[in-house]
Amino acid sequence: MPVLFKKNAGDRIFSLVTAVSSLSVLALIAGILWVLLAESSPAIEKFGFFRFITSTDWNPVTESFGAATNLFGTAVTTVLSLLIAVPVAIGIAIFITEVAPHYLKGPIGVAIELLAAIPSIIYGMWGLFTLVPIMSHYVEPALQNTIGKLPFIGILFKGTPMGIDLLTASVILSIMIIPFTASIARDAFNLTPAVMKESAYALGATKWEAIKNIVFSYSKLGVFGGIVLSLGRALGETMAIAFVLGNNHRITSSLLDAAATITVTLANEFTEADTDIYLSSLFYLALILFVLSFITLAIAKLFLLKAERRYSR
Repeated sequence: MPVLFKKNAGDRIFSLVTAVSSLSVLALIAGILWVLLAESSPAIEKFGFFRFITSTDWNPVTESFGAATNLFGTAVTTVLSLLIAVPVAIGIAIFITEVAPHYLKGPIGVAIELLAAIPSIIYGMWGLFTLVPIMSHYVEPALQNTIGKLPFIGILFKGTPMGIDLLTASVILSIMIIPFTASIARDAFNLTPAVMKESAYALGATKWEAIKNIVFSYSKLGVFGGIVLSLGRALGETMAIAFVLGNNHRITSSLLDAAATITVTLANEFTEADTDIYLSSLFYLALILFVLSFITLAIAKLFLLKAERRYSR
């Protein structure tokens, strides 16, 4: 009986500790939301919601603020970085798991994971001093002379190639999120039963057919999870793109123009906010980013759960 009582007491303590740990996450999220709401309330009362997110005005002198330009920059850099990073990351994962010889799999895998450990400030400095000159002198002029001459699409590459622009920021961001998608996709590919791939080869399937029809079918949920993780990283990245994006509060049709994102605006202007409404507007931007990240990841998780239920059937 004493042993049984001690065991039950230990179970109760363990359950209490784990419950408190879990609830502390919810309390932390609620606390952050409360602070953002309280600090941004003056801007909410003055500008409202619809006016704030649709206004392109960001003028500290006249104390007129709007989030449209910041939302535009955030959306463009996030989407473009995913378009660049996801195919490259999936290609890396396929090469490591299905193509590369055994002696290369380990070193390449470790190198990819080390990319995720590099601090954002290092990416930003490398981008400013190395990537910006390459983009402005070689890549962007080449794009202007090729794709830039096409109808409709060419408008995306108008302007003077300076290297401090949306395109360079998206490239930096894509390099930063490649390790997340690649690592998770690699682990998902490795979970594919070897007997399934061997059966496909036995039936005469090529390597590409086996990857497309067998590996992708078993690992699509894991790959999607990696993309969602990369999306969350891209939405909240600050220091790396602050070096190469500029801080131009303007909606532009060209990827070669400087722009602004929510995170870059917060990083560049928070210490300069000398009025209450200016500071409150920055908190309002932070609140929008918080809600936007939460909604985006919640929708992605919902689709992931639906796909998992469909796949389990």
